[in-house]
Amino acid sequence: MPTTTTRAERHQKRWQEIAADPNLQELPYKVETNQRGQIVLSPHKNRHSVAQEQIQGLLDEHAPDGLQPTEFAIATAGGVKVADVIWMSSGRWEHMKETGDPSTLAPEICVEVMSESNDWDEMHSKRALYLEAGAEEVWVVTEEGAVRFFADEEMEASGVLPEFPEHV
Repeated sequence: MPTTTTRAERHQKRWQEIAADPNLQELPYKVETNQRGQIVLSPHKNRHSVAQEQIQGLLDEHAPDGLQPTEFAIATAGGVKVADVIWMSSGRWEHMKETGDPSTLAPEICVEVMSESNDWDEMHSKRALYLEAGAEEVWVVTEEGAVRFFADEEMEASGVLPEFPEHV
């Protein structure tokens, strides 16, 4: 019986090729792929890295039972996207590992930090891809540090971690 490969699985395979390329090992950029498997490079400033660290610390404070890595690759139907910070329960991590690397299953929460190199159209697209891959929520942190919480619609606060602050 023939098997079908999903778009996310094709992007997962392409990501493995990119990750194995020695010419791409030391790039000083965030690397993602688009829906055609083409490499997309995004430089970010130190403010962006500091925001990631602050979010990671707040996640650890408000949900210490989970994992909160930065720069986490997720194979989606629209390419491999790398969330700035994620939060996942240990049970979710076990399921995610079963789907390969990068995972085709998103963590419970994907966080993106806005910067000069992206806009709300890109955030809307990433949000839809993360949710389609199984994320329960997507948070977008503005350049001013405001945290906007999204599931199917924008929410006043996180449903997964309701005590998480609205500003970092």
